[in-house]
Parts: sequence; C-alpha cells; structure tokens
Amino acid sequence: MSHHRPGPGAGVPPGEKSANFGASLRRLLRAMAPERVRLVAVLVLAVVAVGLQVLGPTLLGRATDIVFNGVVGRMLPEGASLEQAVANLRAAGEDQVAQMVSGMENVVPGQGIDFGALGRMALLVLAVYVGSALFLWVQGRMLAGIVQRTAFQLRRDVQAKIDRLPLRELDSRARGDVLSRVTNDIDNVSQTLQQTLSQVVTSIVTVVGVLVMMFVLSWQLALIALVTVPVSAWATATIAKRAQPHFVAQWTSTGDLGGKVEEAFTGHELVTAFNAQDSVREGFDEDNERLFRATFRSQFISGTIMPMMGFVGNLNYVLVAVVGGLRVASGDLSLGSVQAFIQYSRQFTQPLAQLASMANLVQSGVASAERIFDIMDAPEQSADPVPGQRPAQVRGAVRLEDVAFSYDPARPLITRLDLDARPGQTVAVVGPTGAGKTTLVNLLMRFYEIDSGRILIDGVDTRDMTRQDLREPIGMVLQDTWLFEGTIAENIAFGRDGATEEDVHRAAEAASVDRFVQSLPDGYDTVIDEEGGGVSAGEKQLITIARAFLAEPQLLILDEATSSVDTRTEMLVQQAMTRLRSGRTSFVIAHRLSTIRDADVILVMEHGDIVEQGTHDELLEADGAYARLYRSQFAAPVLAEE
Repeated sequence: MSHHRPGPGAGVPPGEKSANFGASLRRLLRAMAPERVRLVAVLVLAVVAVGLQVLGPTLLGRATDIVFNGVVGRMLPEGASLEQAVANLRAAGEDQVAQMVSGMENVVPGQGIDFGALGRMALLVLAVYVGSALFLWVQGRMLAGIVQRTAFQLRRDVQAKIDRLPLRELDSRARGDVLSRVTNDIDNVSQTLQQTLSQVVTSIVTVVGVLVMMFVLSWQLALIALVTVPVSAWATATIAKRAQPHFVAQWTSTGDLGGKVEEAFTGHELVTAFNAQDSVREGFDEDNERLFRATFRSQFISGTIMPMMGFVGNLNYVLVAVVGGLRVASGDLSLGSVQAFIQYSRQFTQPLAQLASMANLVQSGVASAERIFDIMDAPEQSADPVPGQRPAQVRGAVRLEDVAFSYDPARPLITRLDLDARPGQTVAVVGPTGAGKTTLVNLLMRFYEIDSGRILIDGVDTRDMTRQDLREPIGMVLQDTWLFEGTIAENIAFGRDGATEEDVHRAAEAASVDRFVQSLPDGYDTVIDEEGGGVSAGEKQLITIARAFLAEPQLLILDEATSSVDTRTEMLVQQAMTRLRSGRTSFVIAHRLSTIRDADVILVMEHGDIVEQGTHDELLEADGAYARLYRSQFAAPVLAEE
C-alpha cells in the first residue's frame, strides 16, 4: 500500500506556536452551556454559603466586644455612668485609656462579661458556619455532576467527530497522539474544571463580599488592603503569560510520548527480534526528556505565583494589624472590629492567592482543551447526499471511469483509471509495492474521495450514495487483522447484527475456523484480546475472513487476506472462497499469484495505472508485466535449485 502522505510527526513543533488562551477558555466555558441552569443554582448556593462565611467574622468580633467590654467594665467603678468613668480616668492622667473607653459601646461600669449574650452569639456563629458548610456541600455535589456530564458529552462529541473524519486526516496524525487527546487531555480538562470552577466561583464571591464588609467596618483600612491587589494581579498575569507556552509544550509532548509507547508496545516482538531496544529506548528517552523539561518549566514558573501571593498577603496583614491597633488605641474602632477586619483581610487575600495558584491548573486545562478543539475543528468528510441514491438491486457491477487520485497534489498517483467488473466476477489486482492496489480499494469504499472521474456501483455514482448504503453490501478483509477483546464467536458475529449461533458456526466452517476452534478448551467461547492473543497470525486472519463471510455481502474485497495463512490453510480458504464467490463480485489484492490463478480478470497495476488485464493464461502468453511478476515468484526458485 502506497499512501504518499506526510508522516505522523508532521505539524508544528511542540511549544513553537503559543496558545490562544482567551479564545480557548471561552470556548471551553461555552461547552458548559447546557448546564447553565445548574450553574446558576451553583452560583446562588455559593453566594449564600460565602455570605454566611463573610458574616462569621463580624459576629465573632461582636463576641470579642462582649468579652472586652466585660473586662473593661469590671475595671470601672460600679454605679458610675460611662461619661463619669471617662472623666475620672482623664482626671487620673489616663488620657489614652480614657480615649479608648470613650469609643467603646455597651460598657457598663462595674459589670463583667455577659455570658448569656456571649453564649447566644457563639450559638449564632456556630449556626452560620454549619449553614455555610451545608450549602457548600450541596454546591460541590451539583458541580461534580455538571463537570462530569460536560466531560461525558465532550468525549461523545470527540468520538462522533473522529467517526466523521476522513481517513486522510486520521492518517496524517500519530495514533498515540490522537489517543492521548481523547483520553489524557479530556481527563485533564475534567480535573481542571472540577478543581477550579468551584474555587473560582467561591473565591470571586468571597472577595466581593469581604470587600463590602471591610468598607463597612473601616474604609481607611479597606483602602490599605486594596493597595496590594494591583501588584498581585500584575505579577500573576506576567507569570501566567510566561508559563502558558510551556503548558502547551507539556501536553504536546505527552501526546508524542504516548505515540512512542503505543508503537513500542504494538511492535514489541519486532523490536526484540531486531535487537532495536536501545534505539527505541533512546527515542523514548528523548521524548521523555522533552516532556520533563516542559513540565518542569510550566510547573516551576506557575508555582512561583503562590509564594508571591503569600508574601503580598503577609505584607497586607502587617499593615492592617499596625494601623488597626493604632485606631483602637485612639478610640476610632473597637477591638472586635479590628479583629473582624484582620480576619477579613485574611479572607480577602486567601481567595486571591487561591485564584493565583489555580492559574497553572487553568493553563494546563486550557492547553489540553486546545488540543481537543484541534480535533474538533479538523475538516470532516463530505456530507452524505439527502436523500441518497441506491441501486434498485445490488448485483455487484463495478465501473470506474477516468478516475484520478493522489494523496499529495504534487505527486499524482492515479491519473486515468478505467475498470469494468461485471456481477459475479472475481477481479484480481496485482502489481509491485506502491502501485496503487490498496488505493483502488480505498476509493471503492470511499475511504478517500477521488479527485475526478466516477465510480459506479450498479450504475449509481458512489458519491450520490450514503456511505452506509455503499458499504453495507461490501465485505472486506484487510491484511492487518483487527480483533477486539471478546470470544471468538463474538468476533465473528461482529460481521452482522443479530447473527445466531448457527450462523456463526456456518461462517466459521466455511472459513476453516472450525478446524482449529474445536481443538481449543473453550471452543468458540475462547476469549482473545485485541491483539489476538491465544491464536496464531493465520488463525486471526481466518477469523476475520469468517466475519466477512457472515455478512453475506454482494461484493467481497480481500486485501492480502491470505498473506498470513499457511499453505494447507490457504488451500482450504481458496476452496471456501470459490464456493462463497458464487454470485458475488470479488476484488482480490494479492502478492502471491498462486492465489488468483482462477480469477476471471487479473489487473496489473504500475504507478497507479492498469497496464495489463486478462486471465492468468492470457497474461502469461502476452509475456508482459504479469509474466515478469510470475517468473520472479516461481521461476527464480527453480533456477536457484538448478
């Protein structure tokens, strides 16, 4: 098979192109649009929960005032009014204490702590914090459902998109990288949303609520607390901008490494057979090193945000404590108000620090989202016609008229291809590697779209048919076998929905599968994995042939279907094929010319064109390209023996 396409590694080098952070983030948030009602409910719950949390320090400040007022009141002479007590302090030269006492409310000279009021205030604080925790728990439960449903839908959308991608697009991407995008990147987006969305909502609401309470308590202290916000915002934005390209490189490198691992695992036997472990390990180490560097840089750079925010927060805490203490001493604020304000200053800087610390998570999640959106934005295969045409009766007449196709426009492969296969004929396609044999089959199946010309099935242009109507009457067996994890019976039954056990056994007998299945301990219930573990390469091929037989197609396409079958099994399959080809049009691609001697028509392809066609005997007599191929396979060994 000659695909003449760019290799899997084609594309932009990791980290060379910076990410479009803002647009990708907005698009990711739009993906949550179906959950907008629940998101509003989450926002309301967050507002209520944070509102209760914000109310807590004020209530605790009042409790502190009750205690402090009781302590100060016990020190003042009983029976005197507050004004008299202040005057006595001034007369005794205690001007600073008098100033502080004059600013205190609810102080009764001679009266100690009001434990009744203190107890009621403590119960109220407890109720407020319990209520806040309950609302946060409900919010977290709802948010988990929102995020997981979004990730669920995202996986479905990506899978549906992959089903709509043309084979050309999938062939241009590394398989491991595609798998990494569908699994690792979606998981990373899900974790990012789960870990950050709740924190973002609660942090923003907390900042707004705390800021309001700070201005209510003291606008002067509130302005002091706000001085550090622009510094924090500027530093966070600068650090995040530097870290984002490294997050893009991190997840791109993750995909590259996944591709290397997938190739190494699937080709482990060949790697071992050719003693190529060292070279494979070197390639793995290079990708692993690149991933390490990108991850280290992204995490280190973004990790500096939290220490920076901590430093700014501590600086703010010191300023508030010093200025607040001076205002208490001057009688402008009560001790409880300053205590509440200090708590608010902590509550104010903490969500800002949390928002900053989440920057690396958000950047990582958006970088993964960009890789997912890259697949979602890939060009899709052309839409099926509505309504699609279909032959009144599928008889198997196939006609190609002046077909042209190329994988790369700069390197034409098929220029002007004409072919006429009558119903029931066996058409063999032979030729050297890269001649375009498998390409011909891909065009028949519309895995690739032709550049010009027409392909007709029973007189209907395949482009006027839906892909389902086109492929439904076609059975196909590829050189590369594909089995899924399940029993042998389930793998065969994959060929037709609703196949009975009797149908499976009949197809297995026709494809000579029954011959080796009977020797297995569990028979048709033998479980094999996706790599066909437990059965030989030839037996895997027979299972895929049985699957195609079960489909009872009107057209058969066999692309090197007997390449992994031993000589005796090949004879059995050929006999079964002869019976099953009766009344069906068959296209057989083969390098082993012994398998297509009885074909009705043999097409010889070179450089994308049919250079000869005829029966086996006719082509040998013509002494052309087919004769040269035949002699290269059969005459050479005879000469070697002589």
